[in-house]
Order: sequence, then C-alpha cells, then structure tokens
Amino acid sequence: MPKGVPRPSVTLDEPPERVAKALERIRQDPHHAFLHVNERAAEEAGRAQGMWLGKTLSVKDNLAVQGLPLTCASKALEGHVAAYTATVVERCAARGLVVVGKTNMDEFGCGSSGERSAFGATRNPRDPSRVPGGSSSGAGASIAAGLADFALGSDTGGSVRCPASFCGVTALKPSHGLVSRWGLVDMAMSLEGPAPLARDTRGCALLLDAIAGPDARDPVSLQGPAIPPDGYARNLEGLDAKGLRVGVPEEFLQGCSADVERAVRAAIERFGAAGARVAELAMPELRLALPSYYLVCYAEFASAMQRYDGFRYGPRVEAGSLEQATTADRGFFGPEVKRRILLGTHITMKEVRGKWYTAALRAREQLGEAYARAFAEHDVLLGPTMPVQAFPLGERIADPLAMYAADVLTVGASLAGLPAGSVPIKGPGLPIGLQVQGPRGEDLRVLRAMRLHEKLQGGV
Repeated sequence: MPKGVPRPSVTLDEPPERVAKALERIRQDPHHAFLHVNERAAEEAGRAQGMWLGKTLSVKDNLAVQGLPLTCASKALEGHVAAYTATVVERCAARGLVVVGKTNMDEFGCGSSGERSAFGATRNPRDPSRVPGGSSSGAGASIAAGLADFALGSDTGGSVRCPASFCGVTALKPSHGLVSRWGLVDMAMSLEGPAPLARDTRGCALLLDAIAGPDARDPVSLQGPAIPPDGYARNLEGLDAKGLRVGVPEEFLQGCSADVERAVRAAIERFGAAGARVAELAMPELRLALPSYYLVCYAEFASAMQRYDGFRYGPRVEAGSLEQATTADRGFFGPEVKRRILLGTHITMKEVRGKWYTAALRAREQLGEAYARAFAEHDVLLGPTMPVQAFPLGERIADPLAMYAADVLTVGASLAGLPAGSVPIKGPGLPIGLQVQGPRGEDLRVLRAMRLHEKLQGGV
C-alpha cells in the first residue's frame, strides 16, 4: 500500500465469511435499501485481490453490474439483467471491493426523497418514519445502516448529497468529467455522473481514488480535470484553516429551517475561529439555479427516455406500430417519470424552445460566470446541503413543487459542473449536512475542507 494512504480497518473474519454476514444483514434490512442481493458476493470475495479484501460495496441500480439486474427502480426494466459492468464498478473490483447488491432509488433518478421507486420506498435508518433523500436513497441508507462499507450512487442535481445529508453520511459529487459515466443509465447527460458515499470524508477520498480518471469509452472523461499525481486520500490532511478563504453566499441560508441555519452557522464559525477568513457574499444568480436546472433536466431526460419504446428497451408488448408499442410501454412508468417526459418534450418544441429551454441554457452560463467570480475571491463556498432535515414519508409526494424545492441548494454546482460534497454536522436530532463547493477540478480542495470540518468539530 502506498505510504500515507489510510489502511482499511482489519477484520478477524476471512473475506468470504465477512461478506456472507453482510449479505445476511442485507436480507433482513427493514429499510428497503436494496433491490437486489448479489448471491455470488461471498464466492467473489474468495477470488478477489487488492487492497480492500473483504470490504463491501453497494451499487445504485442505475449502474451496470454484469449478471445482476439493472432496473433503475422501474417496472419498465423489471427483469432486465446487465450484460456488462460499468467502468466505476470494474475499478472498484480491481481494488478488492465486493458488490453485495444493487440499491433502491427513485425511478430513473426522478425524485428527491427516495419514495418514487416502483418497488417501494426506502426508509431513513436514522428515523424510519422519514425519507432518506434521493435519488440515491438506497446508497445513503446502505451506509447509514451499516450494510456496506462504501457505496456508489450518481448525482444529477444533488442525488448523493441529499441522502448523505438526510441520513448522516458523507458524499461527494465529483467535477463533471472526472469520473467515467460508461455503464451509467443517466437521466441528464450534461449533469449526472457516478459519485461516492461513505461513512466519512476519508472513505469518499479512497473511493474517488478508485473510480476517478479518463476512460476511452466515455469521451467526456477524456477532457476531464487532472487527478493529483498521488491521489486524493494521501493528501486529505493537508489543509490548514489559517488563511483559508471561505465564502458564504447569503442565498444559501435564505429559506432554511431554523435548526439547519443554526447548525450550519455554528460549523462555519468554527472555521473562522480556527483562522479562516470567512465572508458572506451575494450571488443573486443562484435564484436562477432551480428553474434552470429543471428545464435542462426535463429536456435531457425526455431525449434519453426515447430509447424505452418496447423495441430497444422496456417490456415487449404486442402492437402493430412503433407508436402503439411506445404508448403501451410507457404505461409502465410512474407519474414523476411521465411528468418529466411530457414537460421535457414540451419545452423543446420549436414553438416554445426559446422561451424555456434556450433561456435556461443562458441562465446556466450566467450561473457559471457567477461561480467563477466567487472563486476568484474565495477558496471554497460553504452552506447547508439541504434547506430542511429529513421530512416525513408522504409529506411531499403529492406536491411536485415542494419536492423540487428541496433541491434548491444543490443544483447550482451541478449546472456549473463543480465538485460539491456533503459532510455531517454533529448534533442532536435528525442529521444536517454541511455542503462544500469548490472550482471545477478542485475535488481535492473540497475533500480537504470537508475533512477539516470533521476535525474542527472533534472528529478523528
């Protein structure tokens, strides 16, 4: 193992026995974090080689694992089995990680609560009466419940940061292009990418070391940001608060619940007390983020879903024409998926494209410019991950606008392609996440700031 890389904890169990015990816990999980158990996992642990022998990995069910179901939590793909393995999963396996199962999610990633799965909602391990956050609901719950050592999710507009915040775990949305998307069933190609979740920042850094880097099968990754020569985990401890320029956009704290604002302000004050230069700033362009994100997401999602026509993908139905087959096949979709397809199709129509979709693209450019100005004066931006704590199951499911509003603090980094992480703030009651954002390509800076937060609040 390279010098300086944190060594995974030693277990007395041999890898197959340890993995077998993990599978038994997964089968008895009351939180519905998993959709599919990898019954071959113990056998695979016996053949595995690498630095993390016996360590377990959960994989969101929109990432392909050869021989395992790939359903995206949709009835439209029920019974579909992946014929290949996603690049990120291959790279994890090369390190010795063993896939123990595929985790639950909002159908095709369409959701922020974990309630939109066609196979039943995931429950929050910290309070089973509340949502775990989405769309990587099972990924977050699998870590919070101790069912996996590491998790792979995907983040489009906050899909790993939201469950990390609600479940009290740690997650990072990498810079766009840093991690290969090959083998990911993405909902919005310019926004989404695979993303790591773990119990703490060190775990996220270790997993990012495994999955980051160019992949010839994903052209976007070939133009992605450079990786530190000696990786992320080895350099995690190198940030000193003294002289660190911390920006706090005032828009981040507007509209947050009192508990969230109080906890986040206290966390930021710890940075200042340790010597960081903390300053509030105005980023009025952030008000454009939520509507712009959903317009871009709708359009890209509607385009991506054209493949589910009953001929290429989706259940085969008896029909006389492509139109009849597509109509019948889309009857398998849930209401949120249908809503986004309809809205995406509408806003990209020639007659209204300029009013909605083109305007959203212009706003996206303005937001990117605003972030560039902010990072010219600040090293990182801090704020809440979510404006509220985990809300009760069923509270927002019938109100799409209220559900979308939960994403207001996470979508900006997604539109700009920035790295953004969520790390828990210690305290009583339901979990609260601190969000750290940095310039594109500065994933190490974000991870180091997350690690600094852990130390400032008394972490190891």
